[in-house]
Amino acid sequence: MASNSAITQVLETDIWVKATWEEYLNFAEDSAWEKGKFYYYQEHMRIEMSPVGPLHARHNSIIPYVVILFATLRNIRVVQFANASFRKAGIREFQPDLAYYIGSDLRVPPNDSNSPVDLDEYDPPNLVIEIGASSFNDDLGSKRLLYENAGISEYWVERANTREVFAFAINGGGSGRIQESRVLPGLEIRLVEEALNRSQTQDDGEINRWLIQTFRQG
Repeated sequence: MASNSAITQVLETDIWVKATWEEYLNFAEDSAWEKGKFYYYQEHMRIEMSPVGPLHARHNSIIPYVVILFATLRNIRVVQFANASFRKAGIREFQPDLAYYIGSDLRVPPNDSNSPVDLDEYDPPNLVIEIGASSFNDDLGSKRLLYENAGISEYWVERANTREVFAFAINGGGSGRIQESRVLPGLEIRLVEEALNRSQTQDDGEINRWLIQTFRQG
């Protein structure tokens, strides 16, 4: 991680910058950065400007089809949050592309506020997903360490340029790669990749019909 002060390096996005929690809050709550994604971990902050092109946007819509349809057809409770911030005040904050509360035994935040989810009051999501092109190395690096220490059960990283999905089960502060989801038992990661590949030539209806047929056969 970088060691420069956030005060002098604030304009440098997509890197980790040393900052106090108070410095971090000044930027996270500044309307000038409202399109940014914010992370705070081990006294460092990172601001990423949200991608606006079709590559990220398309993949950010395909992956939820896989998760939601699978959970629906298997009668698994699921609640999705897109680009929401989750905050453990003074310690960490993360804003993944997608986050899911899966199962019936979690304290799920209500959707009546635009403030970051208070992780002293609610549980963290048990599945978080990052979709990265330029941020891919950090998604596998520092962010993975952040999620290992944040109470997340499962973490997926998609390399947007190649449509590869790297999935990790997290347990005891460490993580290991998996080929089948633990929080959505029976969902093979290769099917997520296939849905992403199909999005190159198929519309959403075709992909969803294929997913429904595949999940019903499974």
